[in-house]
Amino acid sequence: MPYILGVIRVVAVIGLLVLLAACASKPMSPGDGPPKKVPDLSGVGDPTPRSEPLSRYGNPPTYEVFGQTYHTMNSAKGYVERGIASWYGTKFHGQRTSSGEPYDMYSMTAAHTRLPLPVYVRVTNLENGRSVIVRVNDRGPFVKNRLIDMSYAAAKRLGMLEKGTAVVEVRALDEGLPYLPDTQISAFPRELFRDPHAPAERDMYLQIGAFSSRSNAESLRQQLLANGLSGIGIHTASNHRGPPVYRVKVGPLASLDAAHQTVQKLDQLGVRDYRVIVD
Repeated sequence: MPYILGVIRVVAVIGLLVLLAACASKPMSPGDGPPKKVPDLSGVGDPTPRSEPLSRYGNPPTYEVFGQTYHTMNSAKGYVERGIASWYGTKFHGQRTSSGEPYDMYSMTAAHTRLPLPVYVRVTNLENGRSVIVRVNDRGPFVKNRLIDMSYAAAKRLGMLEKGTAVVEVRALDEGLPYLPDTQISAFPRELFRDPHAPAERDMYLQIGAFSSRSNAESLRQQLLANGLSGIGIHTASNHRGPPVYRVKVGPLASLDAAHQTVQKLDQLGVRDYRVIVD
């Protein structure tokens, strides 16, 4: 499959979910990082969204990485999603991306597992309110709980280089449409991220699993309780197509500090497949 996957970037899971604390780690693959001499990027602006033909190599209907199958979206129209962003740098600079173009860490680009290539998206750092427009031209990140991989330049503009990851909103842009100012972007309340010690403005949960069988959900709950984790509940969600779904959640978490402690405990237990839920 020439160029379909481009460079497979395995972003190491270090300092999981910077959403939950001001962690100073950089969860990038071994040997990756920023340039030794930081260039002046003040002249690097956001790209202007325009209509482009789909990449010949970067848009297979499905592809598989590390045993997981990904389905490429036919269209990005109306796409909005929130999750964790990471970034990649020197290790892949100049290497071929999934769209066949060389990766330029000093340009405003990004990688996504499902969006059609290329596509333009607005990425908003929900921790500090900063926003950039990037051209998605690569595949990744192939790590659970990660939504998008930013170029070095884009990560710098978003203020996420030191932490390594950030909670973001990714919103696809249509050519010719006006771009709303940051204050009008639908997002998590920014107050939620201002002070890791303060009580959360909205209820935060970590969803550990979802089951069609309540007994399986209860089994997981009991295992976690036996390993010293508290605040675990089973939340029933209706399913119009079948039986209800039983979601195992930790929370609500009192603050970002409390959430970070929970993440550390989960990491120690080897539990890394979870989602951040804000109600």
